[in-house]
Amino acid sequence: MSSSPVADAAPDLAGEPTATPDGIDDLLVTRVREEGAGLPAPRIILPEGDDERVVRAAGVLADLGLAPVLIGDAGTVGALRGEDGPRRPVLPTVEAADLAHGAAGAVIRAKAVGRHAGAADSWLSDPVHLGMAAAAAGIGDVVVAGATRPTADVIRSALRILGLAPGTALLSSSFLMKLADGRYLGFGDCAVVPNPDAAELASIARATADTFTSITGESPAVAMLSFSTAGSAEHPDLEIIRSATAALSAAHPDLEVDGELQFDAALIDSVARAKAPESTVAGHANVLIFPNLAAGNIGYKIAERLAHAQAFGPLLQGLASPVNDLSRGASATDIVNVALITALQHLTTQGRDRPSGADPTQRAAARRTGATGTRPQRSHSPRRTITRS
Repeated sequence: MSSSPVADAAPDLAGEPTATPDGIDDLLVTRVREEGAGLPAPRIILPEGDDERVVRAAGVLADLGLAPVLIGDAGTVGALRGEDGPRRPVLPTVEAADLAHGAAGAVIRAKAVGRHAGAADSWLSDPVHLGMAAAAAGIGDVVVAGATRPTADVIRSALRILGLAPGTALLSSSFLMKLADGRYLGFGDCAVVPNPDAAELASIARATADTFTSITGESPAVAMLSFSTAGSAEHPDLEIIRSATAALSAAHPDLEVDGELQFDAALIDSVARAKAPESTVAGHANVLIFPNLAAGNIGYKIAERLAHAQAFGPLLQGLASPVNDLSRGASATDIVNVALITALQHLTTQGRDRPSGADPTQRAAARRTGATGTRPQRSHSPRRTITRS
């Protein structure tokens, strides 16, 4: 495989942003430019280069200054791009066969040794597996896939080829919810872990808080949701939530977290004053952790369908490299938004590796507390959100 198409696809993220195209979330564009200042543009592997929506999304991403890399046939990509294609820079495209014969193929062969030995040939011809291998080989930074494939295909290939991040024992997910009034909330887990135990619930909460802050730049205030607030009921299920909250607070004292809280106590100031007056989270939570998958999946769909919230996700958490899944009904705009989120997950990880870096939650907390590092006393007032033009 020639390395030039991919190498040429990594300009610096610099300069003044152009107008955000219709349907693309302007916060995501702004955040990518903020976090990417001085860093190479994230190389976004898009395995489904034979799909018109994906090709159109790649064009928008390139126009925004990112570095999409399509897996597919260059002629097909050019044809799918339509009339504007000849007047625009060529989108970096690599054929699956070239990947299979290069470093990505070597990754797949190594991963297939042992119990997957018979699967190597099928993986080497599968663009999704090749996309994961391209990220593992350093050819790309992140992967966005699923426009033509089931979620299970994307998750399985990511786990087989990339695996979990060091020190991570759980793959989970979250949704970024944009409410009708412009606020953003993080919901977890709504797509992956059916019945988490206390340790898993704590892991989901921490990962969702990091994902939320990576995307929005806001400090997380994490509410562990249930049908009880601050001991108002007793049930064995509540012990899982209380244990998870205690473990999370002990492991991450910098993280604002409280539980158990009912939904209204977590979000509504007047209810918080009555039910949990001593909580520093109640009334202004922006990260909501559901006790199980049933509650989370139902909750995000209610918010989406009845409250007209926009749902971005499911966003995968815990993989060695950022990977996100697309709905098979995704539009080109949806693909761009998910790609921007995936780029942010990569950029904030890169930010941690800078000499003065910290994790996303610590950096957000530093912005809130100022140079003293002292956390201010919180009043039960509505949480401020990012102002957007």
